[in-house]
Amino acid sequence: MTTPPVTAPAPATAVPVATGTRGARAAWIMLASGWSANQFSALLGAYRSRFGLTESTVTGLFAVYVVGLIPALLIAGPLADRRGRRRVALAALALNVLSTLLLMVGGAWGGTWLLLSGRFLTGVSAGALLAAGSAWIKELSDSPRRPGLFVSAGFATGGLVAALIAQWAPWPMVTAYVPHVVLGVAAGWLALAAPETGRPTPVHSPEAHEHTGHRFRRTVLPLAPWVFAAPTIGFVTLPSTLHTGLILTGVATAVVPGTGLLTARRVRSTPTAGLLVVAAGTATAAVAAATENEPLALLAAIVLGAGYGLSLTYGLTRTAALAPAHQLARWTARFWTAAYLGMFTPYVLTLLGHVTTTPLLLTAITLLALAHAVFSSRQVERPTRRRTRDTFPQFLQKR
Repeated sequence: MTTPPVTAPAPATAVPVATGTRGARAAWIMLASGWSANQFSALLGAYRSRFGLTESTVTGLFAVYVVGLIPALLIAGPLADRRGRRRVALAALALNVLSTLLLMVGGAWGGTWLLLSGRFLTGVSAGALLAAGSAWIKELSDSPRRPGLFVSAGFATGGLVAALIAQWAPWPMVTAYVPHVVLGVAAGWLALAAPETGRPTPVHSPEAHEHTGHRFRRTVLPLAPWVFAAPTIGFVTLPSTLHTGLILTGVATAVVPGTGLLTARRVRSTPTAGLLVVAAGTATAAVAAATENEPLALLAAIVLGAGYGLSLTYGLTRTAALAPAHQLARWTARFWTAAYLGMFTPYVLTLLGHVTTTPLLLTAITLLALAHAVFSSRQVERPTRRRTRDTFPQFLQKR
């Protein structure tokens, strides 16, 4: 009989894991990370019209964020496990603010290469923040949901505020970024008071590690791309297809993650539930795109936001439950990496749009989500039956 793994206690000099309000203070860095991602999304239409950029260039500006983010996630996760979450997270926040300053310069001069560089560095900094910051805040507050809630709040508010400023303020391509600079500096000041968290000494249990790793790969990673595939359809693909104005685009940018935030706070999720809601959202989006119905598109954005919240909540909670304590940052980074692959969805839909229509593509995504939901429900059932068979001989042995 295999002995269950036991996590070794942190060294005596380590800071206790849960430190009350310090976790909430440090969590503002995750708000800054989410804000930096979506403030640019709300301005895509403005960049298109003001600088005469093509549709593929605009979508590429959106996607280059992910190109910088994914390597940063894969590097920062193990680095935070070795060197400490706090150090990596605060350095990433500084780079996050610097990337926004670069976007401000690009907006003032109209340099596409500056915008590309700024978006790339935004991705790098956000990836490091997600990997190190998620683990740090989870350990500070003992809440795997808190990083996702603050990131979602940043997604929801950053895009809307940027759109409103860009609509009415002077020099919109510059002033729209000012709130993030202020937020980033304030978040860094708050986070400075939060201590490093104690990292448990690794306990070698290859059997237990392989078992949890297998469950992580079968249940969490396949669901992860839907986390961001759903919202990007809501606030990138639909507004672009319907050629909506700047304000409606900003509203969609806020509604999708805002709905996800409310859902994540109040609903316990399963992978099947998240996928079914995403399927309902993409089906509604397909009808909205076919009829060019803006109210229906807004409804689709709300449903897609709920699917995003359910999928994100399940992914973060399950990752924290399965990850070895001394590798929490790198496992969290793997989840975020798979999740952000879904951000390429608008770019793929744009490329395939030359072959068929957007409503047909969204219908195909709906069918794919439904098929994944069926597969996911079977994956949930199998461990239960296997656990019953495995524990029966142990019961007899104990008797």
